[in-house]
Amino acid sequence: MADLAVLRWWLGVVVAMAAAASWSGGVLPAVEALGMNWGTQASHPLPPKIVAQLLQDNGIKKVKLFDADQDTLSALAGTGIEVMVAIPNVMLDSITDYDTAKEWVRRNVSRYNFDGGVTIKYVAVGNEPFLAAYNGTFDKVTLPALMNIQNALNDAGLGDSIKATVPLNADVYDSPADQQVPSAGRFRADIADLMTQMVQFLANNSAPFTVNIYPFISLYLNDDFPVDFAFFDGGATPVVDNGISYTNVFDANFDTLVAALKGVGHGDMPIVVGEVGWPTDGDKHATATYAQRFYNGLLKRLAANAGTPARPGQYIEVYLFGLLDEDAKSVAPGDFERHWGILRFDGQPKYPVDLTGQGQNTMLVPAKGVTYLPRTWCVINTNARDTSKLADNINFACTFADCTALGYGSTCAGMDANGNASYAFNAYFQVQNQKDDACDFQGLAMPTQTDPSTPACNFTIQIAATSAGHRRRAGAAAGAVLALLALFHLFLLH
Repeated sequence: MADLAVLRWWLGVVVAMAAAASWSGGVLPAVEALGMNWGTQASHPLPPKIVAQLLQDNGIKKVKLFDADQDTLSALAGTGIEVMVAIPNVMLDSITDYDTAKEWVRRNVSRYNFDGGVTIKYVAVGNEPFLAAYNGTFDKVTLPALMNIQNALNDAGLGDSIKATVPLNADVYDSPADQQVPSAGRFRADIADLMTQMVQFLANNSAPFTVNIYPFISLYLNDDFPVDFAFFDGGATPVVDNGISYTNVFDANFDTLVAALKGVGHGDMPIVVGEVGWPTDGDKHATATYAQRFYNGLLKRLAANAGTPARPGQYIEVYLFGLLDEDAKSVAPGDFERHWGILRFDGQPKYPVDLTGQGQNTMLVPAKGVTYLPRTWCVINTNARDTSKLADNINFACTFADCTALGYGSTCAGMDANGNASYAFNAYFQVQNQKDDACDFQGLAMPTQTDPSTPACNFTIQIAATSAGHRRRAGAAAGAVLALLALFHLFLLH
């Protein structure tokens, strides 16, 4: 009974915990419903053309983006891959002006609408803009922006085939404290009226409700959460809701949304799962073994169109999060944020996963044509005389490079002090494109051609920078500045 009580309690709070995820030829066809999130917050992003080919090689027919980058869309042209382009949160205020919305549609949607162009299916207006942690920053601009984009699509003659939607965190709905079951789902009290208006607008335009669901966060935030309830094996103690048994948190979360939609008169609204996935590093629960277990269960269900208890036997459109690791993502929610990819940063498979959902123990097709920097690493100089500033230099390296694999429960956590220093120095050295002066650290480091990797810990060699990558990083940096300004504005308001 204690386990059952824990499950019931967590059903009520797991949707709120999901908010932390945001602080979140010859190939068998992938599951029909399967899409992939393609994020680009990386110091050395793969060239878009390589990623587009990677998607095709693995039979992935849908992709969700976080912007409308020209290089990315050009690479997707002619592939037939369905695309969800996106408007970042920092642009929502400007899109409340209808002329600006029309121009955005013209430049980022209409221009690609031709034979051999880009098959755009959705426009994501913002990304989790009603996240409780944002304290209402985007509450007043999101719905007007959504309406303007959809109306601009309609005016351009594209509204029948391209729909505007808003990817939302699962914290926009919950269940009452005294009725912790999915069937009692309702929209969060502070945005209930806003959500009702948004749902009505989506329904009027035959557009779907898009939600991001993260079972991993349940384990990350509480060690008492029953592990099996995060997966699809059926081994968890069920939670019974009016005779319906729930054995995994994904179904419980999804059906809580179904109930919330029903409560505002749209219980049959199509739901797109915009993000769902499992990271492989940065936390004790972020492992390749758990990720493989999670995806195997999820993909089998999608292939069988199993649906959920509230919507049995139904197709669910799902976008996995994500395609590639991103070493420049914010780690405010946790170190795992940089390790969501089913592939490494360079497009190499991490573990077997069968996207067809047939349970085959197969590896994904790796990225082709990837060019790497020379096989040179940067490691600690064990002959250095003065090591008094070693800690300062490690901190410097990890400030400007990704050292999340060194954290507690991560893949490189078991090394000694010299190993930790070498990992940090090498991470910085690779981010700096192996410049000579990037492997000195006041005489504490030295280059080597001997791979310092261990069986558990991989010391990376970065991919060679491309001109597209440089443009993308510059855009990411500008986006980061805008995001910081938005947060600063938030604090001024509150």
